[in-house]
Amino acid sequence: MLTASLTALALALSAPAPAAAQAAPSPTYSPPPASSGTVASPSSSPNAQWSTLLGNTLWFYDAQRSGRLSAGAYGNRVEWRNDSALQDGADYNVDLTGGWYDAGDYIKATFPLGYTLFSLAWGALSYGPGYDAAHQTAYLDGTLRWGYDWLMRAHPSDDVLFVQVGGNEADLAYWGGDGNIPQPRQAFPVNASHPGTDAWASTAAAFALGALAYSGSVWNTSGSVAPASLANGTYADLLRQHAESLYKTAKGTTPLATYSQSVPQIKAAYSSSGYGDDLAIAALALAAATNSSDYYHDAYNYYQQYALSGKRQVWNWDSRSPAVFVLFAEVANARPGIAQAAGLATNLTGWQAEAEAYLDSIVDGKQGYLTKGGLLFYPGDSDEASLNPAVAAATLMLRYAPLASSPAKAAAYNSFAKGQIDYLLGDNPMARVYVVGQHPNSPQNPHSALAAGGNNINNIRNDPPTEAYVLYGAMPGGPLKSDKFWDYRDDWVQTEIALDYNSNLPSIAAFQIVNGSADPFYVGLQAGSYTTPGGQPCDAALPCGSSLSAGAKAGIAVGVILGVAIIVAALVYWQRDRVARWRRGYRGPGK
Repeated sequence: MLTASLTALALALSAPAPAAAQAAPSPTYSPPPASSGTVASPSSSPNAQWSTLLGNTLWFYDAQRSGRLSAGAYGNRVEWRNDSALQDGADYNVDLTGGWYDAGDYIKATFPLGYTLFSLAWGALSYGPGYDAAHQTAYLDGTLRWGYDWLMRAHPSDDVLFVQVGGNEADLAYWGGDGNIPQPRQAFPVNASHPGTDAWASTAAAFALGALAYSGSVWNTSGSVAPASLANGTYADLLRQHAESLYKTAKGTTPLATYSQSVPQIKAAYSSSGYGDDLAIAALALAAATNSSDYYHDAYNYYQQYALSGKRQVWNWDSRSPAVFVLFAEVANARPGIAQAAGLATNLTGWQAEAEAYLDSIVDGKQGYLTKGGLLFYPGDSDEASLNPAVAAATLMLRYAPLASSPAKAAAYNSFAKGQIDYLLGDNPMARVYVVGQHPNSPQNPHSALAAGGNNINNIRNDPPTEAYVLYGAMPGGPLKSDKFWDYRDDWVQTEIALDYNSNLPSIAAFQIVNGSADPFYVGLQAGSYTTPGGQPCDAALPCGSSLSAGAKAGIAVGVILGVAIIVAALVYWQRDRVARWRRGYRGPGK
């Protein structure tokens, strides 16, 4: 572990620029009331409902901000949020303020943040005109910079990367608003002595794709391009420098190791299962950003070395292989000479075969299955936070379809993706619109300490009876495999929100705007027509036959025996279990 001070370290990279967006939004955007989700859009372009969905999903990231919220071109547009966690990094004499709270609690987690920013930047590259048409480009810029600026602070020298802030017992036992977050908050770094190959590489990939998004380059021959107003060569260069530094460290530091092996204190939240796919996606993203055949050669070597071909995993923060397949196809299309320059004969046809074998296995039901209601479900990965794998798969299909080897393939992928998006937006047995604040049928009680408005950790569900604030644009974990959804604030399996859950929603909305799609499914739903299931949930948060979580039951039982002091300890354990949620469980085949 590092010493308690980093003042002696020479900073290898320049300090990040302020998080200000390039221009103030015009017009400004605030989420409309949920009742607006029942109103059909006028015939004019862009589609008003998809524009609102795009605006709300970006607003969610503002609601999750940490640090001094007045920073940025448009300041703090979430009136119930306050400055918070202004001493982060003090234990290492490094400024780690800013960034986002990862989920329904107050930790900051770098590994899944790399996935989040990668996904957001990829969406900007693919569907830039949609952001422009909806007048959301300035908010996109502010969102990306808020995340990237914090990652730059978390990377103060070549080998040092802070992988988590918060997560001690006081943090995990706290349930309440942003004004009383327990201090001090511990920071956790990796470095050459305690390596984090996966975290270094994942963060490098995020920086590299961000550099490409800010470069102003046309990405592929179909004309996809990031918004012109996003282009900023200075910022793109800064992101690229961090990407190259982190990748060099990831590639050259031995022994290779996962960050959760090196920093075991943080295993509970986001334990990593490997680093091969992270190295591949980092090298490939850098190849795209720099047009370097050397990086491409590295990516191809990692693809072979770690036997990524044929991997059948979900796409998420711990599993990057599916994105590797699709990004290889995009690179082959957008940079057709890069493989030849690397001395490789691989071409678009080869990567089409790899990507389509993966996507076909989903469409054909050989990877996961469809619930009775039509949700793509992966046993193990979907048991907790079921919507995330389905939405991620849909996004990959939409992104790849223009590169498909045949019109029939493209139609199949678009159709499958539409089914998952429709399910998300109301075409499901519960008639639930699984985006908070989007429609009267949206969930009302996301598991969020920020938005809940209460501080009674013993009664999260009912205290207060009504959630204090609407967390517009947040996608909750989602229904169980039965398609049933209980809108319980204490059922983190179904109702917790997270940065990575939301990271593909802006892409989906921008895609619909670019393609002139008709209104989302939810517009045709009658307000209040959703179903409230009978009985109780049966999941990791609320085990079968119980209306209380396992941790809460344990706390009560121990308290009866040992008294108030042990109740407190049990509640700490329960809260730790809440943070661990589904990320601690099954990860599928190893990387």
